[in-house]
Amino acid sequence: MSKKVGSNNAWKHILAISLVLFTAFPIYVVIVTSFDPTGGISSNSLLPVKFSFDNYILLFTDSRVPYLSWMKNSLIIASATAVTSVLIGAAAAFAFSRLRFRGRRIGLKSLLLIQVFPSFLSLSAIYVMMEQVFLVTPSLGLGSIWGLYLIYIGGALGVNAWLLKGFLDTIPLELDESARLDGASVPQVYWLIFLPLAAPVLAVTAVLSFIGTFNEFILASLFLQDVEKRTVAVGLQQFVGGQYEQTWGPFAAGSIIASVPLVILFLSLQRFIIGGLTAGATKG
Repeated sequence: MSKKVGSNNAWKHILAISLVLFTAFPIYVVIVTSFDPTGGISSNSLLPVKFSFDNYILLFTDSRVPYLSWMKNSLIIASATAVTSVLIGAAAAFAFSRLRFRGRRIGLKSLLLIQVFPSFLSLSAIYVMMEQVFLVTPSLGLGSIWGLYLIYIGGALGVNAWLLKGFLDTIPLELDESARLDGASVPQVYWLIFLPLAAPVLAVTAVLSFIGTFNEFILASLFLQDVEKRTVAVGLQQFVGGQYEQTWGPFAAGSIIASVPLVILFLSLQRFIIGGLTAGATKG
């Protein structure tokens, strides 16, 4: 009987290992390419032709490649967007979930309807608007990282509000009633009850917002033309976007370094992320 059970589970292990290898292979190629000064791996071998740190050294020594500025810009924009979008999204979700006011249903439906249309449809309008903002306030207009931050904030409100509202709807109404009977105001209910209970889903929202903003390319490449003000996703594109030359080695090395903050963030919030992803199935 045990042999039969073992044989039935063997294909599951084989399938799981195959999926892991299939998923990890592109990561392996990027790691190998980053240590290969020739810019790629041999066509006859999965090992690097040579092994050195030249690609990593180039990122920090070449004056034409302000890699540290790119990383700083990406971290600033992604962190500010994640924090602000969570705060605004949580407040909007609390209002839509717990408060009753005129226009509530229309507001919810409007946020959902806006998400149906792809964001690139509004690129021309946003570009013209930010160009006019630049004439009044250059630090918030076209070509500035804070102007790009404002655009990201506006695009993240709808998704975050709906995601957080679905979680807040699962919190029992009795908590509101008991808190208000004890004399708690609406802001106190929000800060002292809902935010602590919603910590897991807030962590999920923050991580998703950070990763999405950190890796975003289309808007960043359109609005950030100055080399020093580019994000790491836009800056690294110059290594592989040339018509006559494509240096995959520095591109791979920059990608490996850029992934470190994402991995650290994910591991540090892993406990909250797991709780946030499973909370909706356990709360009634």
